[in-house]
Order: sequence, then C-alpha cells, then structure tokens
Amino acid sequence: MNACLLAIDQGTTSTRAILFDPRGDIRGIAQKELKLHYPSNGWVEQNAEDIWRDTRDVCRGALAQAGIKASDVLAIGITNQRETTVVWDRKTGRPVCNAIVWQDRRTADFCAGLKEHEETVRQKTGLLLDPYFSGTKVRWILDNVSGAREKARRGDLAFGTVDSFLLWHLTDGKTHATDAANASRTLLFNIRTQDWDDDLLALFDVPRAMLPEVRDNSCLFGVTGILGAKTPIAGMAGDQQAAFVGQACFAPGMVKSTYGTGCFALANIGADFRVSQNRMLTTVGYRLNGKTTYAIEGAIFVAGAAVQWLRDGLGIIKSAEESEAAARSVPDNGGVYMVPGFTGLGAPHWNPHARGAIVGLTRGATAAHVVRAALEAQAYQTRDLLRAMADDAGFDIGELRVDGGMVRNDWICQFFADMTATPVLRPKVVETTALGAAYLAGLHAGVFSSLDDIQKNWQCARRFAPAMDEGARESLYAGWRHALKQALV
Repeated sequence: MNACLLAIDQGTTSTRAILFDPRGDIRGIAQKELKLHYPSNGWVEQNAEDIWRDTRDVCRGALAQAGIKASDVLAIGITNQRETTVVWDRKTGRPVCNAIVWQDRRTADFCAGLKEHEETVRQKTGLLLDPYFSGTKVRWILDNVSGAREKARRGDLAFGTVDSFLLWHLTDGKTHATDAANASRTLLFNIRTQDWDDDLLALFDVPRAMLPEVRDNSCLFGVTGILGAKTPIAGMAGDQQAAFVGQACFAPGMVKSTYGTGCFALANIGADFRVSQNRMLTTVGYRLNGKTTYAIEGAIFVAGAAVQWLRDGLGIIKSAEESEAAARSVPDNGGVYMVPGFTGLGAPHWNPHARGAIVGLTRGATAAHVVRAALEAQAYQTRDLLRAMADDAGFDIGELRVDGGMVRNDWICQFFADMTATPVLRPKVVETTALGAAYLAGLHAGVFSSLDDIQKNWQCARRFAPAMDEGARESLYAGWRHALKQALV
C-alpha cells in the first residue's frame, strides 16, 4: 500500500518535503537550501516568495523521488521556523517586504523600552520581551514600509508566520489561519484565553484585521491542489512543537531537545499554565480538540549554525560531518570555549546585544580545538536549560530525547549525556520535526486514532548513558561559566 502522509518542513536554512508511511518510516524526501540576507548589523531576512516557490518544488520532488501518486497522499502537515514574520497583500498575495527572520535583532531597543510591561506580557503570553518574537517585527514593518500601516488598518494586509503564509498560497488565498502553537510565539496571543489579546495588540500597535484565525494543531485547515489532486491540509505546528509531538512527549515530565540551526528544549508541564521563575518561556506545546497542553521552553539561538560558521565563515571544515572527527582528534578542549552569541543569547540570559566569543586561546590551540569548542557549547547551554527547566517544572528530568541534524554525531550525543548527567535517547527517526507534522495530519485523517497510537510508533535507536567523572564534568562546566561571563560583559 502506498498511502503516505506528506510533511512540509520549512526551516531557517532549507525547505523540505518528507513522505512518511503510517509507521513513521520515510518514503521520500526533497530539499532546497534557502538563502538568508543580512542587510544590516543584526538584521536577518528571507525572501518569502522564494519560500513559497521552494515549497511547491520540494512537495512535487518528494512524490517523484518516492514514485508515489498524488492520490496516495492522505493528508499534508506543515511545520515551520517559528516567529519569522511575513506581511502580505491580501489581493495579490505578495509580501510587502522581505520576511524578518526569528534571529533578527532590529527591534532590541524597542523591546528594551517596553520593559515596564514585561510582567503583564509574561502573564498573558508566557514570553519575555525580546526581538526574537513576532509582535515587534510586525510593528516594525508597519512603521517602516511606506503605506503599510494604513493598508493594515483597512484590512488589506495579512500577517502570519511562515505556516500561515504557506497555507494562504496552498489554498489559493481561501484560508488565512494559523495554529495555537505558532500563535503562542507572536507576543500577541493570550495563551490562557487562547485568543488574540486586545491589550497586547494595543501595546504593539498591530491591527486585529491583519491577524489569522487560530485553530487546533490537528484539524482541517484547507484543501490544496499543489500535488495534482485535492489533498487536505490537516496538521500544523511550529518546528519545536512539531518535534515535541514527533518525540511523543505526551506525559508531564517528558523533555525533548532539537538541535537544528538553533537548539530548543521543551518540557511537558500538562494542562495548567505557569510562568517560569527562571527566565524560561511558557508556550503552547499542542492544542487538540480545544484542550491545551503547555510546555516550558528553553531557546538557544545558535547550535548547528555554529558548525555552519566553522564551514562557511572560517573554512576550517568542509562539511558538518567532519566536525565529529575533528572533535575526536584532540584529547580535550585545550581550555578553549566558544560562546556562540552570534545573534545574542537566548534562555536563560536573554541578552540580544551579546555577541560570539572564543575564550582561552593559546599558541597550542588548533582548528580542531575550535571545532570541539563549538560542539561542546551546545552541551553546556543544554545543561543551563535543563537546570532551569527542572526548577520551573518541579521534577527531575529522567531522560532527554534528542533530534535534529546535529544528533547524528555520536560524539556530541555522548557529551550531552556526560555534561547533563542525564541519559540521552536518540530516536530511530531523527527527522522528528517533519514527523510531528505528519502525525498531526494523520490524527485528523484517521491514520492514528489517538496520541497512544503515535506513542507506540516511537522507537529509540541508541541510548547514551552518562560516563564522565563528576569532577571532570564540573571542571569543564566551570570553564564554560567563566567564558560566558566574559561574553556577557
């Protein structure tokens, strides 16, 4: 039987389409790299029309690669880079300017000027006032693109994160909607009342008329003919929430951490909203049948992007795969630490003005030490997150489920386990972001009758147990804390 679920996985650096069979095994995949633009210091943009064109191409490419007909696709799920902001004309479907990427820091000063409102914002959204989120990006577009604010007030412009922009085009402009998880990352959505918040809209000066309808993560979002047949779009979630579902983190206390361009860890805290006491985020984990499951989240802005920089910026490795061999080629880090604050630092520091630093260089330091430092940094930052999450959630974290491109590296998975003193589980399918989107679509399409069905699909491919001596662990971590202080000065 060829019946499959298609996941559109639109990320920061690429757009992919992956076909999964009902067991969660990959049947076909197509991918196109996406260019990032840096028009000014701290600014990061993308061409949203490129995103839409690439989405069409990879969807058709995945079917061609798998030899599957459009009629074999039961449903489509969408997952996307969160917070990246698109504003487009409702009549033409064309963006009024480039998409502003989640990494963009241009609204840092505006956020700083609103700090007196941060507690109110936290109580409504679970978020902190940071340029990472969408609300201040929308305001910037309305204030800086000629005529945009007046058009928005008339209802002529639409705002959405990438999921909403793709859905609009997939349905030929018939559906302007998003899901509760993506909406929860905008600074405009009250995650307690599960609605756009008039006080927040006033604070950020964003007209309600330009906002999408907010729906459950698994429901009928619309129908598309992009594949050559009418196919329902039945699942949607931002990339980290999609990975949360793909990792089957359905019980309170379960934690996943995804290592892609950035690193994002989510801990399931159940049905009750609570505000973090450790400058972490509270977010919608998923909403099904109108019932919300919340998560505590820690965000690291630079993970795999640090390895990309080693390859593209410094040229000291030719591919990301070389990083594991480089790290293994030296017995230790030689006292070298990297603080990858290329676009500021996320949780628990939330310093948008921080910049990257390499600390501890001596004449004996080599390129391999720098590569190892870039990888080690991800484990130190993960430990920072897990400590804060455990304190917020009130439970010890028994295991960490990991996914994303970086965790194909056995060395870094073992270092995660050693540095966090926590067993690290790598699943059989590491493309859990796309898999989660497919699962959400499959829930609505009847492929899965419940979350229990999805849980049964999850399989551990390898377990990494902590093996490092406590003294060595604490000595390394002390070096990281020292480096971090210097980067934050």
